[in-house]
Amino acid sequence: NRVGLAAATCPSRPWRKVEHSPSSVSRRAGAAACRSRPWRKAQHSPNSVSRRAAEYDVAANAFRPLSIFTDTSCSSATVAPDGTLVQTGGWNDGFRNARTMPACGGTGDDKSCDWSEKQDALAANRWYATNQILHDGRAFIVGGRRQFNYEFYPKAGPSDTSVVQMSFLARTKDPEENNLYPFVHLNIDGNLFIFSNNRAVLLDYKSNRIVRTYPVLGDGDPRNYPSSGSSVLLPLKPNPTEAEVLVCGGASAGSYNSTKGGAGTFVPALTTCGRIKITDAAPAWVIETMPSPRVMGDMILLPNGAEVAIINGAADGTAGWESAKTPAYAPVVYRPDHSPGDRFEEQTATGVRGYTTPRWCSSATAALLVGGSNPHAYYNFSNVQFPTDLSLEAFSPEYLDASNDMLRPRILDPSPTGAPTSVAYGATMTLQFSVPASARRRRGGAAGLGDVSVTMLAPSFTTHSFAMNQRLLFLDVTKNVAVRGRAGTFNASVTMPATAVLAPPGYYMVFVVNGHILSEGIWVQIQTHQ
Repeated sequence: NRVGLAAATCPSRPWRKVEHSPSSVSRRAGAAACRSRPWRKAQHSPNSVSRRAAEYDVAANAFRPLSIFTDTSCSSATVAPDGTLVQTGGWNDGFRNARTMPACGGTGDDKSCDWSEKQDALAANRWYATNQILHDGRAFIVGGRRQFNYEFYPKAGPSDTSVVQMSFLARTKDPEENNLYPFVHLNIDGNLFIFSNNRAVLLDYKSNRIVRTYPVLGDGDPRNYPSSGSSVLLPLKPNPTEAEVLVCGGASAGSYNSTKGGAGTFVPALTTCGRIKITDAAPAWVIETMPSPRVMGDMILLPNGAEVAIINGAADGTAGWESAKTPAYAPVVYRPDHSPGDRFEEQTATGVRGYTTPRWCSSATAALLVGGSNPHAYYNFSNVQFPTDLSLEAFSPEYLDASNDMLRPRILDPSPTGAPTSVAYGATMTLQFSVPASARRRRGGAAGLGDVSVTMLAPSFTTHSFAMNQRLLFLDVTKNVAVRGRAGTFNASVTMPATAVLAPPGYYMVFVVNGHILSEGIWVQIQTHQ
């Protein structure tokens, strides 16, 4: 029910750019004042009460100020197995820092819960880097500006200052640096799919060996920041033998530089997507076309496992300050299991299923919460075509419409305290759920109950058009039976993923899906030992 909002000053976000513009969120009473450093801007003097992070309570629509002392601009993050948000890197004094925000006992009610920061925790500057959680709970941290290498966090010990060189990142750097925020996905074999600029490799990070090289996507136009497309690992079936990656949008080569100067040219964004089976021995991209061009879009796996939301961004230009001019208002839904040519559906740009606020570079979508826009180097609320925007909106896919409420499952939480359920790999878990329409049972079956599936969704960290660690798995439903004497109530037995390679340890949201209508989720923690 709570979302952590941390400052990310480049290039846009509503809580950003406070090294040039003071935050509108004041620090909480009793919090330490901002540190004084000779290179800090005036707003960061010891007398400053401006804060660069906040916790947002969705249900109460309320903010709680948090404390961060170094610049988190263009940083990256993972959620650790114990639920701690681990954010790494940033700009200037934050280049090598690591910050942690605990799960606050799982209740979110501890109002003293706040960030902790470790100075020089990383071995290299990490600005525009990407993080991916591994099977052992560590974060794999790769790339960043002028960083053609990777490292791991937490470190093995205080003396561990090692980085591992990766020449692939140097080869994919072009004059516009379209190799930033590389797309990283954990493959089902434990290796890492890494996409940079317009191509990808499969890395065995344990031996620092490239085990597969993928072909260039399409015509070779860049897809990573600043020519920001987006990417997802498509939902994984139970006991998967194959995995697919989807990359959508981006900008033509040279688009970023063309926006610069007194009379910049804003080239139309790309309309194409590439889809590839990364597990194939001879993989090839399948090219698909979106209904409209998009750069700086976000791709979000919807919890029903049947749809991907493509939202936010622009129809021309690139990421960066003053580098686009035409907002992409209309969200698009992509249905990966439909036939080619029938996978995209453009949503309405206004009303329940859309929005009318431009959402530029680094706007964020988390659980369909959409917020922020600022294409300027500073906060700018007036006398510009696209002012800095501090609003939040909720995007509602069709399955959330009230007309589906009679078909909507409701999980009867297995934990009487509401605390997350703890399960082991390969274990069986029973989910009891009800469906209102099925209470009106007729002879020969349960009215309103369709094909039941159960999905498991990892928490991601979304910035700069990429949701790091986004992962959705279908659980194996081995049995689903009606509960005797309780009309419309069912027990579904599901088997958890077998290994941490398929589902890294930590917290996931679990949903029951009736057809394509999903329940509210419950938190489950999967771990090796009980």
